[in-house]
Amino acid sequence: MRLHNFLLFLAFLLLLLACNRLTATPAPPTPTPPPTGAADRFAQFNSRPCPDSDFTCITLAVPLDHFDSGNTQTINVVFAILPASGERKGMFVTATGGPGTSGLAAADSYTATFDPAIPEHFDIVFFDQRGVGASGGFQCVDAVATFYQSDAEAITPEQEATLTESAQTFAESCVSEIGSPDPLRFFSTRQAVEDLESFRRAIGDEKFWLYGESYGTQFAQTYAAAHADHLAGLILDGTVDLTLSGPDYLEEQTQAFNEVLVETLDACTSEAACATDVGGDALAVYDDLAASLKDSAASFNFPLPSGGTASREFAFDDLETVAANELYSEDGRSTFLRALAAATRNDFVPLARLLYDTLGLDPETLEAIPDPTYSDAVYYAVECNDYEDFGGAPQQRAESYLHAGDVVDESIPRLSSVFYGDLPCAFWPNDEALVERPAPLAADGVPVLVLGATSDPATPVANGERVFQHLANGYLVTMQGGPHVIFGRGDACPDDIVNAFLVDDKLPDQRQTVCPGEVIDSYEPLTPVDAADFADPLEALLAVETEINYLPEFNSWDGETRTSVGCPFGGTLTFESGGQLAFDDCAFAKGFVLVGNGEADYGADRFKMGVLVAGLADGELTYERDGDSVSVTGFYDGQAIELTK
Repeated sequence: MRLHNFLLFLAFLLLLLACNRLTATPAPPTPTPPPTGAADRFAQFNSRPCPDSDFTCITLAVPLDHFDSGNTQTINVVFAILPASGERKGMFVTATGGPGTSGLAAADSYTATFDPAIPEHFDIVFFDQRGVGASGGFQCVDAVATFYQSDAEAITPEQEATLTESAQTFAESCVSEIGSPDPLRFFSTRQAVEDLESFRRAIGDEKFWLYGESYGTQFAQTYAAAHADHLAGLILDGTVDLTLSGPDYLEEQTQAFNEVLVETLDACTSEAACATDVGGDALAVYDDLAASLKDSAASFNFPLPSGGTASREFAFDDLETVAANELYSEDGRSTFLRALAAATRNDFVPLARLLYDTLGLDPETLEAIPDPTYSDAVYYAVECNDYEDFGGAPQQRAESYLHAGDVVDESIPRLSSVFYGDLPCAFWPNDEALVERPAPLAADGVPVLVLGATSDPATPVANGERVFQHLANGYLVTMQGGPHVIFGRGDACPDDIVNAFLVDDKLPDQRQTVCPGEVIDSYEPLTPVDAADFADPLEALLAVETEINYLPEFNSWDGETRTSVGCPFGGTLTFESGGQLAFDDCAFAKGFVLVGNGEADYGADRFKMGVLVAGLADGELTYERDGDSVSVTGFYDGQAIELTK
């Protein structure tokens, strides 16, 4: 199972651009002295338990505009805090990625990845940035779904015109869906960091530790530039170089996506099982498929969650969307390679499943599914406020943006559409003022860890290297290969460095540390199409568990909501509360049809199935896996079965 599904953002969305230089001094709220005693520390706030969480939620009314004392309007921002279980050292605050992700939604799952000493000694703090989730809930679900399915190429004048029209329509439709453009200009990072400063003042801590991941590094650096004297330590993970202009950052990012895609495909070619499944040189296979889809979309039948099939198409833009989204992690890259291998067999269902999951579409109806944990509207509000590199009227700004992309289209052969993700900013309601890039962050007096990975496509590792060079007390940690954002993924090298930094106030022994890593997880071969190709029922049921684990519908399942999936060769599989599974004439291979129940308990690393089998042969089988031990018992093809592995 994926550890951090919060990292499954569209490549179109994670175009993490630079933020404004603070140009005015905010009017801070009156500080409140902290109460004495841990038990009543939050008694002064109207605190409440966060929904379905161990955290306590605090709603803070902050100025809508921190930089205009004449504006008396306020906005509610919600912070989630988990008090230290032992001797308190201070607050450890996480600024999540996006922009637009809900920190509250991620709080418990993130904290579960921390070394136990961190929640023992720190109050753990997450927050929904203004406009997101509990702090406003601004969304434009329908406008987003339409825009992300539009043609993102800008090679020909006709494509540029189509893309510009799509971007304008999206911006106008998104604002209309929200209801009013008025709050949007206050959703900048510089306003949001003052919300955190208001929280710090209210809690009463003089200093705290701040961790930012992805866009969160944009947030964290902006806070550090304004309030370095209130930071005890700073951690930047998947770092954005705020000094770059928007087009320069986007060009560097697009090149990184292309390079990581090539690395991923080359890794497949170097692994025998993957090379066998794709049929040779994976890079050539990808390029051939891309060229074929450019000529015409592939038609296929998609297995519906309700049963039966629907005729669908998979286009070139769909391939680029899926490829870009799965490049964020080692397991995502391996998942993409399996789907690519399936496509070489004219099976586009795995790629389609990934596409629908990426775009947030109902596989049955292809309608947009609202995601309360993420706001595309806030993404664009923040990014469009945080930078503006082109002046003039909206159409002029769009033309300048497209002109800047000409060099990308000419020099970067794959995933060039990544460059155009922020084109709606040309039409977004903001003050249209050009934004000055900030000076390099020095963070005098603050120890800073800068974390990155060489195979990070979203925040290219060179960004963090440049940020590190200007820090007064900086330390660079670079993983070879690796994912986008490296802390909290179970890799000992970066995790141990961060733990020592926080808990023991211990800095790395050297200014630069290199951690080992991989480009892809080990490749799992495709399941045979026909049950006759399985050696025995144990191998067949192992394949069933494997295929379930690679279902994006299962990986993004919330663990509670009843969810059905169409099986590749007929029937359905349903996930129910408590990890329960129900097979209804479900076949992952021809001639191996399952009826029965199962249970997935990945916390304990166990998986069970009790199923009736029909097709090539009939049977009644019980499958149990406990860690690496697997057994199948029962009857199959008239024979008693007792198999172990």
